[in-house]
Amino acid sequence: MSRFFISILCLTLIYAFTLGSFHPWDLLMGVLISGSLYLFFRRYLFDDLAEPAPPWLRRMVALMPFIGAVAGDITRGTWQVMLIALHLRPLKRAGLIAVPIEERTPAGVAVTALVTTLSPGAVLIDVDWQRQVMLFHVTDASDPEAVRAKFNHFYRRYQRRVFP
Repeated sequence: MSRFFISILCLTLIYAFTLGSFHPWDLLMGVLISGSLYLFFRRYLFDDLAEPAPPWLRRMVALMPFIGAVAGDITRGTWQVMLIALHLRPLKRAGLIAVPIEERTPAGVAVTALVTTLSPGAVLIDVDWQRQVMLFHVTDASDPEAVRAKFNHFYRRYQRRVFP
C-alpha cells in the first residue's frame, strides 16, 4: 500500500511541477491522473503483481463511465418524453415491468432506482424482495424483455463496478 501512495505522490508532484502550479484544483486533477496511470500501468512499472489496485481506486475509475452513461440515459429519456409530450411520437403502451434484482445488493437496487428515476420515462414503483424483482412504470412497455435487457445491460456494463 505504501508503494501506491508513494507512486501517486511522485506522479502528482511531477504533474504539478510540469504545470508550474500547486493550486488545490490542479493537485486534485494530478491525483486523479496519477491514480489512473498507476492503475493502468502498474504491471509495466512493477515486477510483482501481488498488490492489486485498491477497491476504492477501481470504483473511482469506473465512476466516470457510470456518470457518462447516466447523463446519456437522462438525455435520451428527456428527448423521448419531449417527443411524446409534443405529440410528435405516439405513446405506444405505458405499463409496469418487473425487472429481476439478480446479484444487486440493497444499495445497488437503490442506485438503480435513483438512476432510473432521474431519467424521464421510467420510475420505480416497488421492490418485492420476496419475488426478487423491482417494479418499474415505463412509457414504452410494448417489449418487456427489451426493457429488462436494457436494465441488465446498464447494470452489468456501468453500475456493477461502482455500486454492486
